[in-house]
Amino acid sequence: MSSYLEHPLLKSQTVEKRLFQLDLAANALKASSLIVVPTGLGKTVIALLVLLARLDLGKVLFLAPTKPLVEQHASFLRRALRDESMVVLLTGESPPNTRAESWKNARIVVSTPQVIENDLLSRRVDLEDVSLVIFDEAHRGVGNYAYVYIAGRYAREAHNPLVLGITASPGSQPERIAEICTNLGIENIQTKAEDDPDVAPFVHQREIEWVRLTVPEELLKIRTAIEEVLKSRIDDLNLLGVSPARIDPKASKKELLALQAALISSAKKQANHATFKGISVMAEILKLQHAVELAETQGTSALLRYFQRLEGEALSKSGSKASRRIMQDPKFRQAMAALQQTTVEHPKPAAVKKILQDQIEAKPDSRIMVFTNYRDTASALLKLLKGDPLIRAVRFVGQSSREDDEGLSQKKQAEILQRFRSGDYNVLIATSVGEEGIDIPSTDLVLFYEPVPSEIRSIQRKGRTGRARAGRVVVLIAKGTRDEAYYWISDRKEKTMQKQMRGLSANAFESRTREPSSRQMQIDDVQRSFGEPAKEKADGLGGILVDPREREMGKLLEARGLAITLKNLDVGDYVISDRVAVERKTAQDFVASVIDPERNLFRQISDLCRAYDRPVLILEGRDLYSRAVSPNSIRGALAAVAVDWGLPIIPTEDQEETASIIAMLSAREHREGREPKVHGHKTARTLAEQQEYLVSAIPSVGPAVARNLLRHFGSVERIMTASEAELQQVEKVGPKIAERIRELVGGEYKG
Repeated sequence: MSSYLEHPLLKSQTVEKRLFQLDLAANALKASSLIVVPTGLGKTVIALLVLLARLDLGKVLFLAPTKPLVEQHASFLRRALRDESMVVLLTGESPPNTRAESWKNARIVVSTPQVIENDLLSRRVDLEDVSLVIFDEAHRGVGNYAYVYIAGRYAREAHNPLVLGITASPGSQPERIAEICTNLGIENIQTKAEDDPDVAPFVHQREIEWVRLTVPEELLKIRTAIEEVLKSRIDDLNLLGVSPARIDPKASKKELLALQAALISSAKKQANHATFKGISVMAEILKLQHAVELAETQGTSALLRYFQRLEGEALSKSGSKASRRIMQDPKFRQAMAALQQTTVEHPKPAAVKKILQDQIEAKPDSRIMVFTNYRDTASALLKLLKGDPLIRAVRFVGQSSREDDEGLSQKKQAEILQRFRSGDYNVLIATSVGEEGIDIPSTDLVLFYEPVPSEIRSIQRKGRTGRARAGRVVVLIAKGTRDEAYYWISDRKEKTMQKQMRGLSANAFESRTREPSSRQMQIDDVQRSFGEPAKEKADGLGGILVDPREREMGKLLEARGLAITLKNLDVGDYVISDRVAVERKTAQDFVASVIDPERNLFRQISDLCRAYDRPVLILEGRDLYSRAVSPNSIRGALAAVAVDWGLPIIPTEDQEETASIIAMLSAREHREGREPKVHGHKTARTLAEQQEYLVSAIPSVGPAVARNLLRHFGSVERIMTASEAELQQVEKVGPKIAERIRELVGGEYKG
């Protein structure tokens, strides 16, 4: 018979008592902790126990990476607590002033980290009186993720800080776990496994099955043809000599992405033809490698859609040059033709249908999740399963949309999940958006369309079943493909992670977590250079207004002691005083602003010079001449900025130097008693500019062609009603562009 937690703030018989949860929570109250517990064993309940113990000491901040997960936590807390009004949900949809008022009066705030980061940078909230910060899915606390910034501010500002990180999968690398602990201020690590005696009674059986499938010879031949093109591009890259070591044709995507990042970094420091050529070839390699993966692990439908996308990019005037070069390769064209003619299908789609049918026939009330890496595959599976009397499937993807694939809003995501729970749908075909934190306790089967080489993602996927009752995990593996390698990589990493977590103790990380992070060391160095503590230094340097699009730079400025306030700025990126504003452009931004009428560099410069007496342009980076734009055009633009508008141009090496320059400008203005004050507004586009922008938005039509069309026909309306023959009378408009215009204007809408 179950027993329940008793607490003055808890509703009776709401939260079941489990001793291992009480033990973990008790230890978490002694020091900031990372708790690693398998999915489905009540991480949120552990967070609730710690929250209840700290609530009398101050406000509690509960963070989760997505809005659906935030809403889920808020709903749980409201169901569990006697006073539901204690819980305040903050989202980006609420007006900033409303959020500030809600924060002031709340006892428990549940939010995404991005909202809190914005409000901290905008000075709408502070963390002084926060007694506990809970980081759900704490494995995200690396790099520049908002968790890292919030944890740093919390450590500096809070009177009595305590951090609780919760996750099912922190990763297998000791360095990554150490980084998470350092970034979040973790002093103690606690872990539980499914076979621990105090946990085992609450674990439901979960069977794992591997279904090995044979890829048809015709598809393997198409894969081989693409691999030959891929190998030729890798040979080209090796001949350039831009890599410190020879690239192997079997190099992983991770290795290739690392090389790409190194090449881009090298180009920024020292531009040369070989490096830029290497970056260009690398773009082709990554696209070709993706095609190989689709051919062997996904199926003909996904590969065909990818080929069509590449062809669309190649035909578009503003499309990828890498796609254009790939499409011009005769061997690649042969592979495309072979795919269009093939009548065989990859065995995975049929296997999915059979596994789902068998599961539902055996257990009609089943809930099933199918995970796939790619939206195209999810769409193809949905089409395949449509009409089956047993299967009621729905696609579950992220919010971002592209030309031929609309994403799902968070509201739509929540609606789909609710209908899946209630049984309107019994199969959820999900991409990675479904891996993390979804509360679907009755999922009976999780089907991996392909293995993933990440132990974190694999654990998250498996954790969707076996939560409230026994479940199955089925993994499809195409024999002789990267599926096999990915499976073994993931399996090895999972075992390594479990071993690592078993061996970790508070002492193992004590010295690491007490060392300041590199970012904090930089802050301390700056503070020492001014000879004053952080708060005094902030007062000495004064405030600065930063456009929200520049929030990453805002963090660097804040680290230098400036009081940052995020504010939407019509003119400039940073307002330093009533007379000084700064427009910051990377070298690539500058070039893009010269050639893109939508970004219109000279309108931006004109607005800046009109609004402020002492405007400044900061030009960041060395790769000014890296794009296929005439160097004389770039030099002419620089001359116009300096001579025609008299705007000072300050070159900087990177973000760090830019931040130092802005901090210096702020110090100068503040010493003269000048405070930031917003002036000016954007100049509205003329009618002609709006017309050019509207026409240039048509695929394959750029600014020059748009102007030719408007000069010839005299109006947007006449362009839209012109025939293909009439369109081709315009300079630079050939059959393909004319066809695209007519297709867009006259094609039937199928949304």
